[in-house]
Amino acid sequence: MIEPGNDDAITPGHDRSLAVAEEPIANPGLPAHQWRPTDVDERLEKRAERQVAAMFVLSMICGVLFVVAYFTLEIGDNFDTFIGLGASTVALGLALGGALLFIGIGIIQWARKLMGDHEIVEMRHPAASSAEDREATLEALSLGAEESGIGRRPLVRNTLLGAVGLLGLPAVVLLRDLGPSNAEVANEEEGTGLQHTIWKQGMRLVRDVLGTPIKASEIQIGDLVNAAPEALFPTEENGYEEIEGVALQVQKAKGAIIIVKMEPGEIKPGKGREDWTVDGILCYSKICTHVGCPISLYERTTHHVLCPCHQSTFDLADSAKVVFGPAHRPLPQLPLAVDSEGYLIAQSDFTEPVGASYWEREKQK
Repeated sequence: MIEPGNDDAITPGHDRSLAVAEEPIANPGLPAHQWRPTDVDERLEKRAERQVAAMFVLSMICGVLFVVAYFTLEIGDNFDTFIGLGASTVALGLALGGALLFIGIGIIQWARKLMGDHEIVEMRHPAASSAEDREATLEALSLGAEESGIGRRPLVRNTLLGAVGLLGLPAVVLLRDLGPSNAEVANEEEGTGLQHTIWKQGMRLVRDVLGTPIKASEIQIGDLVNAAPEALFPTEENGYEEIEGVALQVQKAKGAIIIVKMEPGEIKPGKGREDWTVDGILCYSKICTHVGCPISLYERTTHHVLCPCHQSTFDLADSAKVVFGPAHRPLPQLPLAVDSEGYLIAQSDFTEPVGASYWEREKQK
């Protein structure tokens, strides 16, 4: 044993702390428990309960105000607020934010003032809990549920359930913005909704950037041309009305097409599509049926076109059927014809919805 104060007995280079005999550190224990005012005063406890319930009621009111603002305030048609944003945006944001905020405040106050307030010490144990520990955990959970008071505080419980339930109402209302309902689609105007595009009988195919009409004689075997509906390039000569803003972008996205030409003998026309080509020229939607990416990677020897997003591959010689990848439906085909001047025109709109698949579309065989 090393005598206290005998520093010479420590070997040079040896850590002095290692030479001190190890002794266990005494357990300092926990400080005395401080009772909360609500633990000792029933009047304050009831007051806190009413405060928590009030927060949940305010959350419910905000949820209702969100729905009211959604249907009464139109985007772009209302006055600007003091922060430069439209009334609809501000009202929706404040209402939804208030609904979430008051639920959060209510739960925090519930935990601080009403739930069980006991210090718990948990010793470290092996990662694999024993059966006894698991049983103890379940008992602790049950005890926690009991101490939360959710069973014996119906006012808090019911207002919380009401606030959380009404919070789902704004989410349901917002689903309305995902697209038109079935009734709206059934009565939609031409070129709107999910079922139709701007294409119609006699509309010319034009180059997607210049807007110039395309003659059938200009397309060579092996060519792939990105094109669009003539209606998106209105002039005095063609007589189409100008489309602007969001409507223009929607119609551009849905009406985008690719034109390819191959030897007529290589084409396998689908049933009822025998007259949809012009001298080996075919036209398909440019939008992949998987998740709606634009496609144009063409392999002229196999007549396959590839989507760059997820590698869905379509055989353009065989009605654009899927030969590889996650897509489950062929590319919609636009029936073609030529007008009196030799320009390519559409026989009609697409006979099926374009773009990514959705739940109401029937899978084509």
